[in-house]
Formats: sequence, C-alpha cells, structure tokens
Amino acid sequence: MASLKDIAAKCKVSVATVSKALNDQSDIGKETKENIRKAAEEMGYFPNSAARMLKTKRSNNIGILFIDKMHSGLAHEYFSSVLENLKSEAEKRGYDITFISQNIGQQKVSYLEHCRYRNYDGVVIASVDYTDPMVVELVTSDLPVVTIDHVYNGKTAILSDNVKAVEDLVNYIYQRGHRKIAFIHGEDTSVTQKRLASFYKTCMNLGIKVPKEYVKTSYYHDPKTTGKLTRELLECGDPPTCIMFPDDFSFIGGMNVIDEKGLRIPEDISVAGFDGILLSQVLKPKLTTVKQDSESIGREAAAKLIDWIENPKTSLATQVLIQGKLLEGKTVKMIETN
Repeated sequence: MASLKDIAAKCKVSVATVSKALNDQSDIGKETKENIRKAAEEMGYFPNSAARMLKTKRSNNIGILFIDKMHSGLAHEYFSSVLENLKSEAEKRGYDITFISQNIGQQKVSYLEHCRYRNYDGVVIASVDYTDPMVVELVTSDLPVVTIDHVYNGKTAILSDNVKAVEDLVNYIYQRGHRKIAFIHGEDTSVTQKRLASFYKTCMNLGIKVPKEYVKTSYYHDPKTTGKLTRELLECGDPPTCIMFPDDFSFIGGMNVIDEKGLRIPEDISVAGFDGILLSQVLKPKLTTVKQDSESIGREAAAKLIDWIENPKTSLATQVLIQGKLLEGKTVKMIETN
C-alpha cells in the first residue's frame, strides 16, 4: 500500500504538502491538490486509521445496539433491511458499523463500556428494552445517539409513522365493509402504544365498537403466540370478520390456525399484517399490509448520526417521521353492509 512518502516522491513535493493536500488545507494550490489526489487514487492510498484518529479524534466507527427479543437476529427481515441501508449510508460517508454487546472476550461489560473500548464515534439504538438501565446509561452519556422508533429527550429519533399507518389500515378495512375488527398487537413498547391508540381512535371516529376480547396482546415476530390468539378469536361467541396482526411474520401463526380450522382467507375470515416484508407479497393470497420504509429509516439514522458526530456544535435533536404505504393485497374481503 502506498504511503505519503511514496506519493510525495511521485509528485516531487514534500510529505507535508501531500498531507495538507489530502486534508484540503487552504495553503495548497488547487492544481497541486488535484495532482496529489489523483496520484493518491492511482497508487491506492488509504490513510492509516490510527494516524487518522490522532488527527480527527474520530474512529469512523459507529456502534449498533440491536437486541431482538425473539432472537431472530438478522433473519428479522424488517430490521435487517433497516440495518443494511444504515450500513450502506454509513459506508458512503466513510464510516464502518459494528454491533455492541456485553462481552469483551470473556469479560462482561456494560454497553457504554463496550462503546468506550471500541472507540465508537456514535451509536444507533434499535429494538431494545429502552428502559434497561444499561441502555439509559448509554443514552445519557456524552456519545452521540440516534434511536429508531423511540424518543428520548435531547436525542434524535427516526420514527415510522405508526399512528397514520394504523389509521390507514383500519380505514381501508372499514371501507371494505368490516365492522368487527380484531387487533393482535405486539408487546408494550412505544410503537405498540401508538398503534393501539390509533386503532381505538380510528374505530371510535368510524363508530366501530371494539369488544374487549377483540384486542389481544402478543409479541412481535412470534407466530406461535399469534396462532394461539387467533384460535381464541375464531372460537369466541361473536368472532371478528377481520384480524389485524402485529407483523407479517407473526401472521404465519394465524394463517396456520385458520387453515387447521378449515377456513379460507379471505372468504371466511379477512386478515391484515404490518411491515410489508417480501414474504407478505409472495403469499397466496397476497397479504394486505402496511409497508414500512426501511430504506429511508436506515439511511436517515446513519445520516443524522454522522451529521451530529461531525458537526456537534450546530446539531440539534430532532424527530424524523417516515411515512409507510398501504399495500392492498387480497386478504380483506369486500362484504355487504346494512
């Protein structure tokens, strides 16, 4: 790999001039800078990371705190898409991403200690227990932090518009003639709270009464539990005509139970999911769902964090709301209304 000395020899300038040109200092002429940068590119020069860190005080490394309760990891299609787009945007701007854990070799450490050990410039937090004391310790430290789908005071958050997404979905189901709508939601998170509030408010505005037994608590990405709850809904005294599931993957549990009972979708029971993952669009019939814009969420998280890292004096905490899109699918039957 070429060094500054190699580039200096080729361009017949001093090493100091090469260093200044590559760091875009103003006392080097434009033509000289262009010649030096061209030579550096041709020779495959990359700055030494240790030297760069001494100069910029940055490691150009971002930590990702991602803990999926169902232990699906990067098999979780929605979050894997968010993280892949986050990675792509970070790399475009010269940053690497690595995952935060509680282990350094055999030694147990806190999330913040791990960040200090790895010299992370900043952190993106997604899908964790946001009340965990170790998470709170990390958020309240001096490290730049961006959260996904959760808001802390003084921190930037990238948020799916869950309120409007559920409103759009319930309105669509209502327009298809349904008045008995059940909702199996995920565990108690800020996302669930927004979705649940939006569900009740939209139903109220439409004049739909929601029996207590129509609202069930499950977990995200957990087909086993949603299967059990689907059975309860189908076997209650006055079953719903449409069931909303917490996410597209969890719907698989409900689909299996519906099939076991000899029922057909949407002829006998209508269903809707959430997330818009690839699976939802290859099922037959195609699942009615809300597609979250995972690409924009990931890219915005990286961009906002890097802006904060590189311009701390001018950055302000903000909430970025990302809109989803209703995918009509074929799983909500049109029924006659009185």
